[in-house]
Amino acid sequence: MPSELRTERLDRTLVLTLHDPETRNALSEEVMAAGVETLNMAESSDEVSCVVLTGAGGSFCSGGNLKQLAVNSRLGPEVQTQRLDRFHRWIEAIRAFPKPVIAAVEGAAAGGGFSLALACDLVVAARDVRFSLAYNRIGLSPDGGITWQLMQMLPRTLVAEMVWLGEPVGAERLQAWGLVNRVTDKGEALAQALTIAQRLSELAPNALAGSKELLNQWPASLPQQLDAERDCFVDNLHHPNAAEGIAAFFEKRPPRYR
Repeated sequence: MPSELRTERLDRTLVLTLHDPETRNALSEEVMAAGVETLNMAESSDEVSCVVLTGAGGSFCSGGNLKQLAVNSRLGPEVQTQRLDRFHRWIEAIRAFPKPVIAAVEGAAAGGGFSLALACDLVVAARDVRFSLAYNRIGLSPDGGITWQLMQMLPRTLVAEMVWLGEPVGAERLQAWGLVNRVTDKGEALAQALTIAQRLSELAPNALAGSKELLNQWPASLPQQLDAERDCFVDNLHHPNAAEGIAAFFEKRPPRYR
């Protein structure tokens, strides 16, 4: 069975499931293209407030398919360049998507799978998950923006160790470093991610989108970030959702955002 990206909507949450259990959900061109297309459609849908990305068969994503990489290595550099560009477009699409994206990780997130998880806004991982970057062990180097992501959050020496030695790192250790938001029991990552998604769906979508845009602008200078926060705040204050939120607060009732 070819790899695919399965979609399911649960209330206002769109669940995207990497589905290729035989390869532990290795990345394929079909899945990457579907990922970008699905996010593009979900962006304009008022019925989707949050996206959860997960994997089938008890694993998140094993990264690149080594058999396919071996084939690509014999076809010339342009083939793999095009393939990586497709993957990187998906990473960029996740970061630019104006609604929250939550990774629900079980089993393992290796190589590009690790990159994919960190591209999401929030990461929920089962306690037994192993995150790894074993590129150097097979004569390769990282992709999917993983070096950029890690360097934003961790000391350079720690990133160098993770990239060069490629030793698996547990979910609890990554939580201590600030890379994982929630650690759950095995098999509970998706349920916890859906719970968080439900909470996010109750918030004003314009405010969530503005906040994500502000986070994506870092690192900016303080004056630049202050200007961006000012403009975003003023825009949201004059959105109907702000009037609804303030009224709901004083009336002691749940807000009805749109």
